[in-house]
Parts: sequence; C-alpha cells; structure tokens
Amino acid sequence: MKIRHILLIVGIITLFLSLAMVFPLFVSLLFGDGDTRAFLYAFMITSAVGVFLTLACRGSTAIEISHREGFVVVALSWMGAAFFSALPFIFSGSFPSFVDAVFEAVSGITTTGASVLTDVDHLPHGLLFWRSMIHWLGGMGIVVLSLAILPLLGIGGMQLYKAEASTVSADKFAPRIKEMARILFAVYLIISFTQVVFLSLAGMDLFDAFIHTFGTVATGGFSSRNTSVGYFQSALIEGIIIVFMFLGATNFSLHYRFFHEGYKVYLKNEEFRFYLLVMTVATILVTSNLIVSAYYGVGESLRYAIFQVVSIMTTTGYSTTDFEKWPFFSQMVLLVVMFFGGSTGSTTGSIKCIRLLILIKLAYREIYRLVHPHAVTPIKLGGKVLSPDIINGVMGYTFLFMGIFALSTVSLTLVGIDLITAISSSIATLGNIGPGLGITGPASNYSTIPDPGKWILILNMLLGRLEIYTILILLLPAFWRG
Repeated sequence: MKIRHILLIVGIITLFLSLAMVFPLFVSLLFGDGDTRAFLYAFMITSAVGVFLTLACRGSTAIEISHREGFVVVALSWMGAAFFSALPFIFSGSFPSFVDAVFEAVSGITTTGASVLTDVDHLPHGLLFWRSMIHWLGGMGIVVLSLAILPLLGIGGMQLYKAEASTVSADKFAPRIKEMARILFAVYLIISFTQVVFLSLAGMDLFDAFIHTFGTVATGGFSSRNTSVGYFQSALIEGIIIVFMFLGATNFSLHYRFFHEGYKVYLKNEEFRFYLLVMTVATILVTSNLIVSAYYGVGESLRYAIFQVVSIMTTTGYSTTDFEKWPFFSQMVLLVVMFFGGSTGSTTGSIKCIRLLILIKLAYREIYRLVHPHAVTPIKLGGKVLSPDIINGVMGYTFLFMGIFALSTVSLTLVGIDLITAISSSIATLGNIGPGLGITGPASNYSTIPDPGKWILILNMLLGRLEIYTILILLLPAFWRG
C-alpha cells in the first residue's frame, strides 16, 4: 500500500480545509464576537499539518492509487476533515467538552445537522458561519464522492450506472475527477448563489441567508436560530427553502443535464419520479392527519406538512414547528420517510430512493414468480436490465444499514436512553437527518445524550455519510493483506 500517496492526498485536502477557515475568520473579525483567536489557532494547526503532509509525501512520480488505497483515502480524508473542523469549536470554549465539539463538527461535515448546542442564538457569528459552512463543504464533497469517486471503487449508489475500476491511476483518475468536480462545483455554486439571492429578497439578512443556504443546498439543517426556520414566520422563506431542499436532494447530474436538455430530463428519470411520488404521498398523509385531528386548519396543515416532509425526507432537518407534538400517525410517517432519503448523487443521506425502488421491484418479481414460476422477469431500471451483482449489492447495503440501525438502537438503550429516542436518534444520525423524536426532537437537541451515546451517534454519522462499506471494509483483515 502506497502510504506516501495516501498521505499526500489527505494533506492536500487538509490544506484546502485550512484555506476555508479564512472565511469564518473574516466573519469573526467583522462582527468582533471574540472568536477570532479560535480560528487563528485552528488555521495554523490545520495548515501546518497540511503543508507537512504535502511536502513530506510529494515525489517525482505521478500519483497512482489502487482500489484498496482509494478506500483508505476516502475514509482518512473524511475523518481528518471532521477532526480539524472541530478545532475552532474546541478553542472557542463554546462547547462544554471535547466530545461535544467533535459531535458538532462531525454533524456539520456529514451534513447531519444534529446539534448539542442549547442556545444557538448567542453563539459567535464566526462559529455559526463555520458550523454551517462545513455543511456546504461536506455537501460538495459528498456529491463529488458519490458521483465520481465511489463508482471507481465499485461502491455507492452510482455503481448502478458506472463500471467498477480495479485501478485508478494518474491518467484515468485525475482527469475524470477534475472534470467531474469542476462541473459539479459549478452547478453547486449556481444553486447556492441563487438561493442566497432569493432569501435576501424574501427579507432575510445576508448573514442568515448564507447560513440557511449552506444548510439547505447541502441538506444539512444547521440554523442560526434556536427555533430553526420557524423563527422567521414567513411562508415565502419556507417556500424558497422547500424548493432548494428538494433540489439539494435531487441527483446533481440531472441538474447539470437540465441546462442542456431541459426539464424533461427529470421526468425521464425513474428514481426521480419515485422520489417525487413518495414525497407527495407522505405530504398528503400528514396533511390529512393534521386536518382530521383538528391540529391546524387546512392551509396551515398543508404548509407545515409539506415543509416537514420535504425537510425530513431530504435529510435536511429544518423545522417550522415542533412536530413531536403532532398526532402519532404523522410522526410515524416522518419516521418512515427518514429511511428513504433523496436521490443518488445528491447531498442527501439515508438508504436513498434508488435502492428502495430496486427492492420493491425485486419483491414484486418474487411474488410474480409464484404465479408464473417459469417466466423470465429481469429487473429493469430506466429501461436497462440490472445485473445480479447490482441487485446483490443493493440487498447487502440495505441489510447492513438496517443491521447497524438495530445495533445502534440497542446500544443506546444500554446507556440509559429511552426506546423512542434511541430509535429515532439512530436513524436520524445514520441517515444524516438531524432531529429525531423524544429528547432529540426538533425543539430539543442531543446535549443530554451521555458521552458513550454521543460516540455511537458520531460513528453512525460517519458510517451513513460514507455509504457504510468505506468504513467497514477497513476492519477486514483480508483488506490489509490484499
């Protein structure tokens, strides 16, 4: 295994992260909230590590990494980014413990949006900007990871469309990643800039507009307000955020193709149609339940229902009301859509619609075979027949996801957490959603979770964000002997 090449790539990524710290440093200077020193310390340490790794590991030969080394690069890069992102939180003194600072940073970089902060309104502006900005950075990293890197490693949702590569060398890896990253970054930037403009025109100040854009496009959910989006009491702002949450959870390759092929590119995509169908049905169910239960009027029921369904299914986690007080049926619908997530190739988390769509097709085929045992019934997606390897991969991933969810739930109950909180917190972190139910509901936070429970949830966030396989494969002895 080429350790120098691995560390070189990690060093370059660390350098980029240190440069990103300049922006919150500027914000802290602008507002003068007293968090400038924290960012200076964090910048110096992060940049020093990045420079050291880059200079110590550079060589005259081109970077060439194997299949196995690719997994190590992805895992180390993400875990390193999470640690260095926590440094401003640690040095600021705004977090009561090391685990809380790490929890907040991992939640940010993985675009989960689960917070341990009890009073967001009074956090220094620089820290507020940073915790949301790492959402945006993580979201961009996720899109590039899922559309360009993981397919080359043979895992991730986009393996359904791309061929597995056994070796990623300089002449194949670099040009493809650079081109894909350039295109995706352009689309990501255009969508982000557009939302900042729309939110500003809708009445948000520029600082809040950036914060909520970072959390929306990256489907993260960190807000600058204790009551999240509900603070603004604006149907227009909620509508803008709904649209951009939906776009953030849609395959970014479709957004790129939209500029060339028009809106029909979405309608032709089977996963997108399924994603839209599930979201629509869930919204209707919650709206109807709220109306029948006389919880709100018709207009309010639709307004709150569509926002929360879109927010939870896209794994963003913003809220406009305390949905934990809703009827149990509405809460159950929200819990169910937590497992769906959005589209592959987006910033969203959870299982993702494409896998569940394939599993539904598989279940239908097995039922059909009971009636017609000799029929040849291949499973198709977008008109193309899926190979047995792809179907097995989907089943394997879903089994692992549900297994880790169950294990996490049991583990949380062992440290003294009630069952409702344990279930919802497990899926909320493994699915990178954010708020759960119980003591981690939308009107609460994760601060009361015991430290062992927080470490479990931190692992959940990383596993869910890196498509599980990327972390678990490093635990296999055979991986290191290969």
